[in-house]
Amino acid sequence: MSWYCDLAPGHPVHHAYHESEYGFPLRDDQALLERLSLEIFQAGLSWELILKRRASLKEAFAGFDPHILASWNDEAVPLLLQNPGIIRNRRKVKAILENARILMCLKAEYGSLANWIDAHHPLVHKDWVRVFRRTFRFTGPEIVKEFLMSTGWLPGAHHAQCPVYTRILAANPPWRKAMEHGFSYD
Repeated sequence: MSWYCDLAPGHPVHHAYHESEYGFPLRDDQALLERLSLEIFQAGLSWELILKRRASLKEAFAGFDPHILASWNDEAVPLLLQNPGIIRNRRKVKAILENARILMCLKAEYGSLANWIDAHHPLVHKDWVRVFRRTFRFTGPEIVKEFLMSTGWLPGAHHAQCPVYTRILAANPPWRKAMEHGFSYD
């Protein structure tokens, strides 16, 4: 198995994300929507490309503020697709806008996206995929896995020998709590 921990440390593009974001628990709706959107944009592309375009994506998508994006209609799609700084894939762009609207509905019902995830947690990967596919757009197995690993709901972001792993354990991610209570993600 190839680990991100073997590639990222010291890398000019991957290092900062590996050291301070990947696998750390997130609860903020805007940060969660950004991470889900980045994973969607990454589908079929390299993570390095997404990290390089992250600032442009944030700018084009109003910082991934779900309140703002939920108000954008389909007329925003052609304008976004003219932006050379983003990933110009119509299905992905439409999914981001639709997912912002879905997030706002979940927020109304659960208080936040994190609370919605908590209401389903813990689940094994295949069950998470079913839940996400019923709820969000453009969320296949790899997108769901990486989103949940990168935000602390699934284990596996770092190997146990990685120095970041200890810091993630100290942040008490939801997957750790579930495992301490006997849940197995296998």
